[in-house]
Amino acid sequence: IKPQRDQVGKVTNPAKVWIAPPDVLPPDDSADAIIPVSELLLEKIKRGNTINFTDSRDKKCRIYIVKKQGKGKWGLCSDSVYLTTGTELTVNKEKKSGKEKSYVGELLPTEQFIILHVGDKLILNSSPNPGEPAKYDETGKLLQPAHISCTLPKIFGEVKKGEPIFFDDGKIEGIIKEVDKNNLLIEIIYARNTGSKLKADKGINLPDSNLIVSGLTEKDKKDLEFVALNADTVNYSFVNDDNDVQQLLDELSKYNTSLGIILKIETKKGFKNLPQIILKAMQTFPIGVMVARGDLAIETGWKNFASIQEEILRICEAAHIPDVWATQVLENLAKKGVPTRSEITDAAYAQRAECVMLNKGIYIDKAVKMLDKILRRMQRFQKKKETILPKLADANKLKLSHDAFDI
Repeated sequence: IKPQRDQVGKVTNPAKVWIAPPDVLPPDDSADAIIPVSELLLEKIKRGNTINFTDSRDKKCRIYIVKKQGKGKWGLCSDSVYLTTGTELTVNKEKKSGKEKSYVGELLPTEQFIILHVGDKLILNSSPNPGEPAKYDETGKLLQPAHISCTLPKIFGEVKKGEPIFFDDGKIEGIIKEVDKNNLLIEIIYARNTGSKLKADKGINLPDSNLIVSGLTEKDKKDLEFVALNADTVNYSFVNDDNDVQQLLDELSKYNTSLGIILKIETKKGFKNLPQIILKAMQTFPIGVMVARGDLAIETGWKNFASIQEEILRICEAAHIPDVWATQVLENLAKKGVPTRSEITDAAYAQRAECVMLNKGIYIDKAVKMLDKILRRMQRFQKKKETILPKLADANKLKLSHDAFDI
């Protein structure tokens, strides 16, 4: 729980806390924190009461109850709190003896992360062990570097010392310093000045490594049986050549299905072999190509990426294959509710593709509406790769709106 503070640490706006049984969600998205409690405790809490507790740092904290709404209560907290499941709660400093104790219910798990700075060491493990941050003694001496695991252990025999490695779409860059069959020792050479967060399930790119990786893993082959019977389309990641496509076609033939295929182009090899990949995929129908811009930008280099994504669109148009414009389209809007200027331009450029993919976010409905409006308006000016030159509208007659979501 974190209230807003000014530059000298004084609370300017208490944190808004929703207190309710575990299955009762807050009525809107204004809650800064959610505390699940028993219905018995909730009945005891009245407006004007305070809930007192000691957080995980042995700091005494309290929440002031301000109102009831539906099946829950709203409270305000001016303390910075680290709350854990099972924390004991009391109302108005009641004496604990002779009374039934109340506790915080099961809290939702928070996303774990490791903070990395330039110069830090990071160990990449082949074994599926949970990641851990670096450990230091009381003098600041490093006892154990941070470590994370990789879901594709095969790469440990194919990378070399001195090769670059990227995490989370290039937000963190490192150099491989040591290699053995189970671990890679990596030195971080690029991160934010304040440190970059590396969270779970983020991508790893090795653009200069000669990775001999099959298109389908054994797990993929097992999953395909369910996909073939229940889905309309299969998205095929990290397609490098026509052999990868043939491997997928062979597997799908076992299930006698006409499943649609979207080929995700996200590596240097995939881009170089795109014509052969498309020709092989044309053995089935329907097919499409996704421009997976996050990984592709890291694999091919930022300075090359603008022309490469354009070439992919043109190759697909020549082959009469629909293409998907993907990665970080209106991402700021989808996640934070407000778009950036650059992503509006990026979304407008997506008019050149047949399909646009949006990523998840709590404001995804607004992002869909915004994208629809942008693409509809851009139809006057652009049709695929062809620029249309419509008569310019009289600026005095333009209907302008500052409501980004007015459709």
